[in-house]
Amino acid sequence: MKLGKKWFTSLVLTVGIGLVVSACGTSGGQQSSVGGAAGQGASDKVYVVGTDAAYPPFQMMEADKISGHDIDVMNAIAEAAGIKIEWKNTGWDPLFDGLDKGTVDIGISSITITEKRKEKYDFSEPYFEANQLILVAEDSPVNKLADLQGKKIGVQSATTGEEVVKKAFGDTYEGIKGYDDMPSAVDDFFNGRVDAVVADNGVLQYYAKKMTGKKYKLIKDDSFEKEFYGIMLKKGNTELLNKINQGLKTIKDNGKLQEIYKQYFGQQ
Repeated sequence: MKLGKKWFTSLVLTVGIGLVVSACGTSGGQQSSVGGAAGQGASDKVYVVGTDAAYPPFQMMEADKISGHDIDVMNAIAEAAGIKIEWKNTGWDPLFDGLDKGTVDIGISSITITEKRKEKYDFSEPYFEANQLILVAEDSPVNKLADLQGKKIGVQSATTGEEVVKKAFGDTYEGIKGYDDMPSAVDDFFNGRVDAVVADNGVLQYYAKKMTGKKYKLIKDDSFEKEFYGIMLKKGNTELLNKINQGLKTIKDNGKLQEIYKQYFGQQ
C-alpha cells in the first residue's frame, strides 16, 4: 500500500498499462459528487476520505485521478448513506496520522481489521475478504510458507504480509526485506533480488493478470488466516460509523458491492 514510481515504470514497459502514481506523501484532493437525496437538507459537511493510491487494483492513480476497487466501494457507500466525501491521496502512514490529527475523517485503503488496530480506531463492517498468497518462480519447489526458510522474502512494511512472515520465521529473520510499497517488492522479485513475495491475494492476482510473458506461480498456504478489510475512523465517531455501515449494508443487499468486485476480479 504505499507509493512506488519505479515499479510502475517497469510495469508500463512490460504490460503497457498507463498508471501514474503521485510521489509518496503527497496529497491530491478529489471531490466526489456522491451524496444523494438522503443527504439533502442535512448537514453540508464534506468528509475527507484518505487512501494510499499505490495498491492496484484497490487504490491507484489513473489519468491523475484516484480510482480502484476501494474508491468505487466508498463512493457507492457515500451515495447510499447520503453523505458528501472528498478524496485525498495521503499515503499509507500519513493516513493513520491524519485520522489521529483530524485532517482525515475516513480511511479506506485495503486496511485489514485487526485487534491491535481496533484498540485505537473504529472499523466498519467488512467489505472485502482476503488471504495471503506467495509469489515464487514457476519452477520453485516451494509449496508452503515454511519452505521459504533461509530465502529472501519481499513484503510491504507494516502490512499483514510482513506480520505473517515474522510470525513464521521470527522478528529478526535476516531474509525478510520490507518495502514502502508492493509494486517495488514485485519489481525486485522479477529482477531476482528476492526469492518470493508474500502479499494479499487481490493484489497478487491482479499482477498475475498483467504479467504476460513472466514465469511465476502463486501459492496459497492453508495455514494463512482469512483477513477482512474495513473502513477506518477515529474512535468515538459513532454517528458517521453508523451511516457508513448502513450504506455498506445497502450496497451489499442491492448487489452493488458484488458488481464492483466482479468488475475488478472477474469472479464471484
